[in-house]
Amino acid sequence: MPLLQLQNVDYSVGGPLLLEQVNLTIEPGERVCIVGRNGAGKSTLMRLICGEIKPDDGEIRVQGGVVVARMAQEVPQDTHGSVFDVVALGLGDLGALLARYHHAVHDGDMDAMADAQTQIEAQHGWDLDRRVSQVLEKLELPEDVDFSSLSGGMKRRVLLAQALVRNPDVLLLDEPTNHLDIEAIDWLEGFLKSFNGSLIFVTHDRSFLRALATRIFEIDRGQVTSWPGDYDNYLRRREERLHAQAQENARFDKLLAQEEVWIRQGIKARRTRNEGRVRALKAMRNERAERRELTGKVRMESAAAQASGKKVIELTQVAQAFGNKLILRDASTVILRGDKIGIIGPNGSGKSTLLKILLGELTPDAGTVEQGTQLQIAYFDQHRSQLDESRNAIENVAGGADFVEINGSRKHIIGYLQDFLFSPERARAPITRLSGGERNRLLLARLFAQPSNLLVMDEPTNDLDVETLELLEELLLDYKGTLLLVSHDRDFLDNVVTSTLALEGEGKLGEYVGGYSDWLRQRPVARTAAIEKPTAAPAAPAVHTAAVAKKKLSFKDQRELELLPARIEQLETDIARRSAAMQDAAFYKQDAASQQRANTELVAQQAELEAAFARWEALDG
Repeated sequence: MPLLQLQNVDYSVGGPLLLEQVNLTIEPGERVCIVGRNGAGKSTLMRLICGEIKPDDGEIRVQGGVVVARMAQEVPQDTHGSVFDVVALGLGDLGALLARYHHAVHDGDMDAMADAQTQIEAQHGWDLDRRVSQVLEKLELPEDVDFSSLSGGMKRRVLLAQALVRNPDVLLLDEPTNHLDIEAIDWLEGFLKSFNGSLIFVTHDRSFLRALATRIFEIDRGQVTSWPGDYDNYLRRREERLHAQAQENARFDKLLAQEEVWIRQGIKARRTRNEGRVRALKAMRNERAERRELTGKVRMESAAAQASGKKVIELTQVAQAFGNKLILRDASTVILRGDKIGIIGPNGSGKSTLLKILLGELTPDAGTVEQGTQLQIAYFDQHRSQLDESRNAIENVAGGADFVEINGSRKHIIGYLQDFLFSPERARAPITRLSGGERNRLLLARLFAQPSNLLVMDEPTNDLDVETLELLEELLLDYKGTLLLVSHDRDFLDNVVTSTLALEGEGKLGEYVGGYSDWLRQRPVARTAAIEKPTAAPAAPAVHTAAVAKKKLSFKDQRELELLPARIEQLETDIARRSAAMQDAAFYKQDAASQQRANTELVAQQAELEAAFARWEALDG
C-alpha cells in the first residue's frame, strides 16, 4: 500500500501552472530523486508533499500514521542553542521540554530539573528523550556543543538529525550535498543507503544521484512523470521521448502551416470551404498556442585573452599555518599553461587559502610563489561576494554599458543575459530577488564576459541544474587557458580536470594525475584511513590489528561467506534482467498495479543486493 499519493494536483504561482495534474505514489523503501531545470518546481513539489503548502486543486493523501519529515535546504539564521537543543526541536513542544531538562541537569539546577521531569513524565516523553540520544549517537554528534560553533557540514548533519528524530516514514532532502565536502558526502550516501524509510530528494550531484536513486520523478513544463530504475535508465528513456516529441511537433507544425495556406486561398477557397476543416484548424491553432516549449539551454562562451607564458604559477617549499593549524608544509608544484587542476580536501583544510597563495593574494609564511607572465585572471567566488546587491543583473555584468564584447563580437547586454536564461524582466530585477541558481548563472555570465587566460572557480556547481552543469563542463573542456577548480562534485571533477592537488592533512599537498576517481586509486591508503577515521587512542601494533581484522569465523559464518559471491552474482543478474524489461515499451502497456508491483520488487532486490554486499564486507573483514 502506498505511503502517500498525489491525485490530480495543480499548483500555480501566476502564469501557466507550475505543476499540472500531478499523479504520483510513494511506496515503502523507495529512494526517489526529483529532477528538472532550475525553477521547474522541484522544491515546490517537496513542500506540497510534506504539507507546508496546499495545492490549488487535487488531493494529497497520506496513509494513516505515516510521518513525513523534511530537512531544511539552508541552515535557518535564527537557529541557536546546543546540538541537543536543535535536534530536539524536531519533536516540537516536547522536544523543547527535553532540552530544558538537559540544561537543568548540566547547570545543576535541581528545581528546574524537577519541574521539567514532572512535565515530561506527564507526557510519557522519556522514550523520545532516548530517541534523541540514539539519533545523536548514530550521526556521531556531540550533544553539548554549541550549534553556532559547528562547520557548515556539521550544521547540516544536525539538521538531518532534527528530521530523523521524528522517526519519519518518508524523509525529504532538498540539495543535501550543498556545502558538504567529499568526505561528508560519502558519509551521507552510506547513511541514506541504510535508512529504512522512503527517501525523496533533490540534488545536482550526479554521483550522489546515481548511488541512491531507485526511481526518478521528472518535472518538465508542469508535467511530472515517473521513471522506474536508475538515473542512467532515465536519461536514455528521456532522450528517446524528447526525440519522438520533436518529430511529432514537427509533423503537427507542417500540417498547421498547410492548413493556414489553404484558409488564405481567397474567394475560391471560401466558396468551397469545409466548415469542419475550419473548426479543425481553429482547434490546431489553440493546441499550438498552448504548447509549452522546452526551457532553453544556457549558451556559454568565454572571452579569450592572449596566451599566458608557458609557466603559469610555481610554488617552491611553501609553508603556511594559522595558529596551531598547519595548512601547508614544504609544498611545491608547477602549473603550466593549459593545465586543468582540481583542488580537493575536507572543509577547513585550506583550499581557499591555497588559492589565495597561488594568486598572490596571500604571502606564505615560508617558501616562494612565482607567477608567470601576461596573466589575465577571472575568478568565480563561491560566496558570490562579487555581486553588488544594490544593482540588477545588467549592471552587475556590464557596469552600465549597453554592450559586452566576446571574442571580437559585440553583444547587447539583454541578448547576452538571455544566453544565460535571463528574461529581460529578470535581467532588470534587483538581484536580491534572484534564486541561488540564478545568482550562480549571473556569476558565470559576469565571469565569461571578462577576457581571461587563468580561470579560477571556487565551488561553481552549487545550485546549478544538471543540464547547465553539463554545458559548463563542455565550456571548461574547450577553454584554452589554465583552470584552477575547487569542487566537491566528484563527477564534475572527473569530467573536467587533468590533475588534482589534494590537501591531505598535516601540511601535505599531494599531486595526482587525473580527477577525483584517479585520486581515490592513487592516494596513500594508510594515510587516508587515518584521516577518515580519527581516534583519540594511539594506533595498535600492526600485528595486533591484523589479528583483530581476521577474526576466526564460526562454521555457519564461513559457509555464509562462501555462498555470498554466487548470491550477489544472481541478484545482479536478476536486477539487470528486470531493469531491461522495465525499459521495454511493452512494460507500460500493463495496468498501473502491475507496473507498481514490478517497481516495488526491483527496489526490494536492490536493497537485498546492498545488504548482501555489506554482509560480505563484514564477514570478509
